[in-house]
Amino acid sequence: MTEQAERYRRIADGFTARVVAVPPAAWGSPAPCEGWVARDVVRHLVEWIPAFFVPLWGLPPARIPSVDDDAAAAWAALDGLLRAALADPAVAGAERDTPMGRSTFAATLDTIGTTDVFLHTWDLARATGGDERLEADEVHRLYEGMLPLDEVLRTSGHYGPRVEVPDDADEQTKLLAFIGRTP
Repeated sequence: MTEQAERYRRIADGFTARVVAVPPAAWGSPAPCEGWVARDVVRHLVEWIPAFFVPLWGLPPARIPSVDDDAAAAWAALDGLLRAALADPAVAGAERDTPMGRSTFAATLDTIGTTDVFLHTWDLARATGGDERLEADEVHRLYEGMLPLDEVLRTSGHYGPRVEVPDDADEQTKLLAFIGRTP
């Protein structure tokens, strides 16, 4: 298993643990992303990830149940699709021209998809009263990698304004504040 596939597996396992722990009544709870509820965190992932990756890499059509009917099943379907793609060397290593330049499926998923799943793990946990702790090594890797890209990330529209936190805040708090969350 490649480093990128292993990272996806770990992060997806963490997100899955949060998804399956959501009490049914909590799917309508407000999420940290403005105007979203917990269900919308899953909706965001199961809509944009297949919309980007399926046509670009010619993956089989994503058969994802309605998030409104069963958010956990919707996430499981997307997760299964991505794991299958990463397990197939012909797909994982296939290069395509992307908005970020020429890249393989595995590298592109790692850069934008896996990162999004990781960051939204906290959003889902916060919305539903779940475990908000994120994997410390991944927090560090992302925080250090994102800091030099501050202006690019901010102008992309994918992240809110940076939130001020004390200098002695832990790194997870700093990462969340960097992407516009109020930890």
